[in-house]
Amino acid sequence: MEKSEQVSDAEAISNPYPPPYKLLLKCPFGLSPSQVSVDISSTHDRVPHPDLNLEKSILEIWDQRLQQNPSLFNGTKFRYGGHAVQDMDDPNQDTVVCLNLGLTDYRTFVGTNLSASWEKFLVPSEDDSKRCQHTSSPLGNGAVVETADKKILVLQRSHNVGEFPGYFVFPGGHPEPGEVGISAHQHEGSMSESALINRKVSQEMFDSIIREVVEEIGVPASSLSNAVFIGISQRGLNVRPTAFFHMKCNLESKEIHQLYSSAQDGYESTQLYTVSRSGLEKMATKMPGCHWGGFALYDLMPKTVKDI
Repeated sequence: MEKSEQVSDAEAISNPYPPPYKLLLKCPFGLSPSQVSVDISSTHDRVPHPDLNLEKSILEIWDQRLQQNPSLFNGTKFRYGGHAVQDMDDPNQDTVVCLNLGLTDYRTFVGTNLSASWEKFLVPSEDDSKRCQHTSSPLGNGAVVETADKKILVLQRSHNVGEFPGYFVFPGGHPEPGEVGISAHQHEGSMSESALINRKVSQEMFDSIIREVVEEIGVPASSLSNAVFIGISQRGLNVRPTAFFHMKCNLESKEIHQLYSSAQDGYESTQLYTVSRSGLEKMATKMPGCHWGGFALYDLMPKTVKDI
């Protein structure tokens, strides 16, 4: 029996914030890079809140955090601003989903989504892009990775990380604007230049999740299959969105555990678990809401698709 199958209630950390997640986009058949396009534009950036005091609190919170931790870095991130869906029933269609992305930064994320007053930034609306128009909402990513011996990789977060220390998570992080040379919006340029940038960002969605798995787990990129996009989950607490992907690793659990001990970003976690489907279902309830939603997206995938 794998160590991960023996997780007790004492080890697990309860998630006390219902509802834990919302599935913003479901792609159960998995989408390839050619089926996912991106529209990156300032029109998808965060809208400042009309309450000037609430806006002022963003910088105040950041200054307080900097005093506590001067090493904090205000990096640029892609902001999730909604999506457009075409024909989800035709897996052979070139473009099925277009992700609307703006730009945001870590400072605004800390001051809006991670603020104790995060709910004050929300607007009552059934349209999630309108509801969250005043939040930073950087798009994270996560991967459901299946091993050669039919296990799934789960990490337990370090107690030194900023969000959800000690919780179980899938490997992941963020797609990075800097990886495709973006630090700010390009307000000039031809349509062809804009299309090229959008294609680069779309590919970064897939490249970045491979990087995260390699850096956090320690497996070589050559051991991983091509990632497929399975949807977007939003955490119930502070409405943080995360794009999820599915991929396979051609190594068995024992080999992966050995590689994990020298993973580049191993400091972000304290333990790697390789779990069965039933074990994952139990652990999912002890994950941050967006990762619990990642399990829900994986669970929607037909067995025939997972086995490809």
